[in-house]
Amino acid sequence: MIPADTAEAQILELVMPLDSRRDVETVSLPEAAGRVLSASVVSPTDFPHWDNSAMDGYAVRYDDIAQASATQPIELAVIEDIPAGQPPQQSVAAGQAARIFTGAMMPPGADTVIMQEETERRGDRVQILATSRPRAFVRERGSYQRAGGRVLSVGSVVTATEVAILAAVQRSQVEVYRQPRIAILSTGNELVAPEDELQPGQIVDSNQYALAALVRQMGAIPVCLGIVPDDPAALKTAISQAIAEADMVLSSGGVSVGDYDYVDQILGDLGATLHIRSVAVKPGKPLTVATIKGASAPQLYFGLPGNPVSALVSFWRFVAPAIRKLSGRGGNWAAPFLLARSRQDLKAGGKRETYLWGQLHTTPSGLEFSLAPGSHSSGNLINLAGTQALAVVPIGATAIAAGSLVRVLWVGAAWPSG
Repeated sequence: MIPADTAEAQILELVMPLDSRRDVETVSLPEAAGRVLSASVVSPTDFPHWDNSAMDGYAVRYDDIAQASATQPIELAVIEDIPAGQPPQQSVAAGQAARIFTGAMMPPGADTVIMQEETERRGDRVQILATSRPRAFVRERGSYQRAGGRVLSVGSVVTATEVAILAAVQRSQVEVYRQPRIAILSTGNELVAPEDELQPGQIVDSNQYALAALVRQMGAIPVCLGIVPDDPAALKTAISQAIAEADMVLSSGGVSVGDYDYVDQILGDLGATLHIRSVAVKPGKPLTVATIKGASAPQLYFGLPGNPVSALVSFWRFVAPAIRKLSGRGGNWAAPFLLARSRQDLKAGGKRETYLWGQLHTTPSGLEFSLAPGSHSSGNLINLAGTQALAVVPIGATAIAAGSLVRVLWVGAAWPSG
């Protein structure tokens, strides 16, 4: 059995990311959210585009108001109003000021903004009741970014903040990587679809739906190929179809050592190279990782365990990092671990790295992990509901006491609440 960290590193070495020249497409700005940039984005102009006011107030020359105070106010002539979106019409000379609003362009001659709370308006004149520092409340042209400077890097995932930046630099069309296609199939004579009538001894195939949902959450496209019986010929046909239709293949079931576990045999028949056969984790010991020669690059094949919790843990721990790298994302692809304080005692067998599921909570003293109640069995899907993190009991440890810090794998879609 391969240790989990070793397996993850080996898997990431095997992943070939999408090609930044071939595997790209152009989408409109509203369609860009959730996509991965295939090229860096530079600003076509200085940002801000011009000196502008950060406050409602008066644009003045600093030399005119340097000695102003409430007891000795300085009076200036107001020459114009400058609302946001309208360029100034006059220059500010000595003894003058311009009424200015937040975001409005600074008039020539003025170098400082006095906020309106420190002024008193009297007709076409204004009294300055306090001094300020030079350039106060002025957003200077190019202070955020100069023209030609990079504002977003290749490999960035486009979220709401990136959409805002793209809009600000007037990118109505965006170059992104295409979404990887991930084929998913379930193996086993015992499996039936959710819409089928359940007969004695049968099991509903939940893995295909759960894995498809996780693939979608990661911005990839699930290609669901259904249930494949424990028949070598049928399995070979299904895996061959999956290879032809997708960039990565996920199967669940058929990777243990039972009489009906044919996945590894079929992969060998198809000329695949098997890199991993099992990992030292619980749940999820049976894990096949193979590469299959594709048209342009080797494809990665994951044979996940059939037990539903084991399949999900294997995805979170090993498949998700691979999809992150395949998608063209920059930065760290590895599984995201945090430290949290456990609210309960955590127990394990000690022979494998053990994952126990539950929820995270934010507290004034930091993150806390609460263990899901009930059986932590690889076949018990029920108490997985609401899972946000997996607490890790390392190899060699049989218990972690309540109140201790524990390493947790973050798997939630939203950040925990208090």
